[in-house]
Amino acid sequence: MEPWHPPQGVETPCLLVDLDVLERNVAAAAGAARAAGLALRPHAKTHKCPPIAARQLAAGAAGLTVATVAEAEVFAAAGADDLFLAYPVWASPARGRRLRALAERVALRVGVDSAEGAGALAAALAGTSAQVLVEVDSGHHRTGVHPARAGAVALAAARVGLDVAGVFTFPGHGYGPGRRAAAAAQEAAALLAAAREMERAGLPVRVRSGGSTPTLADADPGALTEVRPGVYVFNDAQQVELGTCSWADVALSAAATVVSRTGPRVVLDAGSKVLGADRPGWASGFGRLPDGPDARVTALSEHHATVELPGGAPVPAVGEVVRVVPDHVCAAVNLADELVVVCGGAVVERWPVAARGANT
Repeated sequence: MEPWHPPQGVETPCLLVDLDVLERNVAAAAGAARAAGLALRPHAKTHKCPPIAARQLAAGAAGLTVATVAEAEVFAAAGADDLFLAYPVWASPARGRRLRALAERVALRVGVDSAEGAGALAAALAGTSAQVLVEVDSGHHRTGVHPARAGAVALAAARVGLDVAGVFTFPGHGYGPGRRAAAAAQEAAALLAAAREMERAGLPVRVRSGGSTPTLADADPGALTEVRPGVYVFNDAQQVELGTCSWADVALSAAATVVSRTGPRVVLDAGSKVLGADRPGWASGFGRLPDGPDARVTALSEHHATVELPGGAPVPAVGEVVRVVPDHVCAAVNLADELVVVCGGAVVERWPVAARGANT
């Protein structure tokens, strides 16, 4: 392993953000979207952090995507004024009142994929300028209707008084080796088919929204008007293994101390409550060490990470601090109270993870 020198004063475990890499990632995605003629609406569930959202918006993002009403409330309170809740929200009476309050202070879009959901949204949002987008399934098979049903759902939403702005999808099946291009093609086909169904129902389509970090480079500007990547701002071990980015593009890592050592195996003080436990079946470990790319996190418990190093590799000493890149950065950030921001090898800021646990 290559030696790494942690910033002075850092207590492990903690999440570190390399400010230079983060700002480079923000600029690169903004430039790529601009060059393709696509609006960029980054998903803030990755970072949950207003200072990062402010950088994305300053770089030209059209607005933010959020996953929950609570996330929307946090970013609206921080000054964001254009939010898309990319989820078929069920507007219960209590949640409906919160949605209405949001719609009265920001430009708000909400996802819908059923007539029942549209009815509940209409009761909550009547008289506001909020819009809805119909979610379609482009192959991920989570939420969203088949593209052939998009017109029917859009018409049901319009009949109860909702402003239907268009369609959206999430090509989440692109999160797998060799799947990015196919998922992006399926995303484009699904959005175009759904848009045709809306138009046949007599409803104009103003927005065709999609995108993810793995599929961003393959997004079809002839089919999409907007992309919503999230992970790109930090990147993570999954993205490196997928080939979406290199280690030089990873902005977030956990600083962890070696607390035990046996042969080529060490145990770190950053477990699942720091790194998150979200590991796809194809990933080569529960996290990666950028300074020892052949090392693997082979096991996680709540407060321990077991790392196996290849034969002959230098083994860090007990007490040494190393960097670990989580498999799924969104899950790791949601476990942290703050992000320790580093520039030039020194801590320059500490950013609260303001939307941590904002799950309602």
